[in-house]
Amino acid sequence: MRDKATRFFVWAAIAEACSWAALLAGMAVKYGPPGNEIGVHVFGPIHGALFVVYGILVLVVARLRRWSVVTTLVALACAVPPFATLVFERRARRRGLLDDPADTPARLTPVG
Repeated sequence: MRDKATRFFVWAAIAEACSWAALLAGMAVKYGPPGNEIGVHVFGPIHGALFVVYGILVLVVARLRRWSVVTTLVALACAVPPFATLVFERRARRRGLLDDPADTPARLTPVG
């Protein structure tokens, strides 16, 4: 996982999940007894921006790592439910979807 795009993807997945938590907290305050909307006004645009950044980075990393269309669509869909970007990032890491092709050992083929 040497390249910057993959590192940014991991950071975006984590940041998107954190912004979800902040937005959910802001919504709880908005609809709770105090009725203060400041959390939604602050964290709504932040979450929206991170949502877009995550989506762009999914497309970039999918192209760099040659993900299948299904994997790419799942990664994009994970931006919608809260905290699903974390789940996708962990599974992608375990399955080697974020590994640099240069990090994998080359297979030796017999010559002659």
